[in-house]
Amino acid sequence: MTTQAVAPAFPAVPIRIPVREILPWAVFTVLLGLIAVYFVGAEQGAFALFDNMYIHEFAHDGRHLLAFPCH
Repeated sequence: MTTQAVAPAFPAVPIRIPVREILPWAVFTVLLGLIAVYFVGAEQGAFALFDNMYIHEFAHDGRHLLAFPCH
């Protein structure tokens, strides 16, 4: 039995992504994370942006899961 070695069509070259292409996505991701932490951890507390309790009740179980005190 004979085997043939087949060379790949393209050489394996690592892809380099410039920082200026990653930076906007990184900033966007961090901003979304901070907004999520705010709404889960601080909304309806000392720094409430909304007067009603809808955000608090929506994120209530998430607060307890992430060990944020809320009552």
